[in-house]
Amino acid sequence: MSNAEHHHSGTRRDFLYYATGGAAIVVTGAAVWPLVNQMNPSADVQALASIPVDVSGVEPGTQLTVKFLGKPVFIRRRTVEEIEAARLVDVDDLPDPYAFNANIDGTAPALDVNRSLPAFGEEETTGEWLVMVGVCTHLGCVPLGDAGDFDGWFCPCHGSHYDTAGRIRRGPAPRNLPIPVASFIDENTIQLG
Repeated sequence: MSNAEHHHSGTRRDFLYYATGGAAIVVTGAAVWPLVNQMNPSADVQALASIPVDVSGVEPGTQLTVKFLGKPVFIRRRTVEEIEAARLVDVDDLPDPYAFNANIDGTAPALDVNRSLPAFGEEETTGEWLVMVGVCTHLGCVPLGDAGDFDGWFCPCHGSHYDTAGRIRRGPAPRNLPIPVASFIDENTIQLG
């Protein structure tokens, strides 16, 4: 076999190796991509990742419940009496001393001011607005509003009592009701997410 023939057959062999390797990479990528892509959130979840809520009809002493990311969210416009009751509580007396507020530092104390939402244009919160995920931190039940020993929320399933700031005060629940990412985008609209 001449040197020219040997060079020619080597080039053909190299081409076949590269072509086979390239095809294997393409086939592997085509097989793996659906597996990776299925872990991304679906279009309906992405659409609900942030929602505006009109709170113009919520009067002091009432609350609105909306569904956000598959969970109930309580939006309460508290009365002066509810705010005062929440602010008189000593954090050292609470089973869970942390605010559990996604809008601030996770280690912030469970003071009422660290759990309430500043109204539109406020730097510091007056405490009028409280936004919480309405799922009991014990076993995931939905607590009842304006109920319980502390006039906040009560989970009748296992007896967890929350105060007017959504902090656990008595019962088996280990943590305060969580505060989701939320902010006012105008005087009448809260953006969740």
